[in-house]
Amino acid sequence: MVKVTVCGAAGGIGQPLSLLLKQSERITHLSLYDIVNTPGVAADLSHINSKSKVTGHKGPEQLEDAIKGSDVVVIPAGVPRKPGMTRDDLFKINASIVRDLATAAAKHAPKAFMCIISNPVNSTVPIVAEVFKKHGVYDPRRIFGVTTLDLVRASTFVSELIGTNPADLKVPVVGGHSGVTILPLLSQVTNKLSQDQIEKVTHRIQFGGDEVVKAKDGAGSATLSMAYAGARFALNVIEAAATGDATITECTFVDLAADAQGGAPIRQLVGNDVPFFSVPVQLGRNGVEKILPLGSVSAFEKKLFEAAVKELKGNIAKGASFVTNSKL
Repeated sequence: MVKVTVCGAAGGIGQPLSLLLKQSERITHLSLYDIVNTPGVAADLSHINSKSKVTGHKGPEQLEDAIKGSDVVVIPAGVPRKPGMTRDDLFKINASIVRDLATAAAKHAPKAFMCIISNPVNSTVPIVAEVFKKHGVYDPRRIFGVTTLDLVRASTFVSELIGTNPADLKVPVVGGHSGVTILPLLSQVTNKLSQDQIEKVTHRIQFGGDEVVKAKDGAGSATLSMAYAGARFALNVIEAAATGDATITECTFVDLAADAQGGAPIRQLVGNDVPFFSVPVQLGRNGVEKILPLGSVSAFEKKLFEAAVKELKGNIAKGASFVTNSKL
C-alpha cells in the first residue's frame, strides 16, 4: 500500500502531475489536496482505469485527512512566478503555504518522503526541515528539493547542440534551483561544445524558466515540464523505496547531513555554512542512501560554484529564519 498526497493538486503543476502519478502501478491511494476545486479534479482522475483510488480534499479543515499516513507528500502548492516577479517576491507568498503544509505532514505523516517543488526551493526546503525539527521528527534522508527540471532542461538543450537523443543524455546539475545557483556540469558529458556554446547553454539552463514565463505572456510559468520532472522524481523515490534498487540515482537539493560521509567532500568544497546542496544521490528504502561524488569540474565550472555558494547561503538562511520567527 502506497499513499501519495499531492498538495496543490488543482493548480497548473498539480493537475498534470497528478495525472502522471495516476498511471503508476506502485501507487494505491492518490490523495489530492488544495484550497479549491480538488473534488472535481479527483472525480475526473478517478475515471482513469489504473490501480490507485483517488480522493479529493479541499480546504484547511480537510488537510489532516488528505495527508494522514502518507508515504510520499509532493508539494507543488503556491503561486507561479509572473513577469517582473523576483524569487524574493515569490518567497513572501509561498513560504507560509509550505510552512503550514509541512506542519501538517510533521504531525500526521512524519515518516513520509517529502518532495518539495514549491519555489523558491533553495528556501522552501530549509523551511520544511526546520518545521520537522521543531516537531522532533526530522530525518534529512526523507526531505528532497525537486530540482529535476534543471536536469530535464539540460538534457534537452545540450542534445539540441550536439545532436543526441535527450532521453539518453544525463547531464548532472548540482547546486541549487534558481538562477546562478544552478550548476550544470557539462564537462562531464561532452567535449563537443565550444567555450562560447558552454557559456550560452549554461545560462539557458540557469534561466530556462524565464523563457517559459515570457512565451506565456505572463499567463503562467513552467507547469507541464515541471509536472513531468516532479513526477519523474517522485516515481523514482517510490520505486527505490519499494525495491531497494541501488541503480536509481537523481540530483536533488538535500541536507548534506543525510549522508555525513558522502556529504563531507562537498562541505569541504562549499563550506560548512551551506548545509543544503543539490547533489547526485543514490535513492533507496530510506530515501537518501548515499550522496555520490560530484566528480571533476572544469575551471569555468569552478567559477560558477563561487557565485552559487554566495547566493545559496542567503537563500538557505532566509528559509530557516522564516520558521524561527514563526509560531507553529
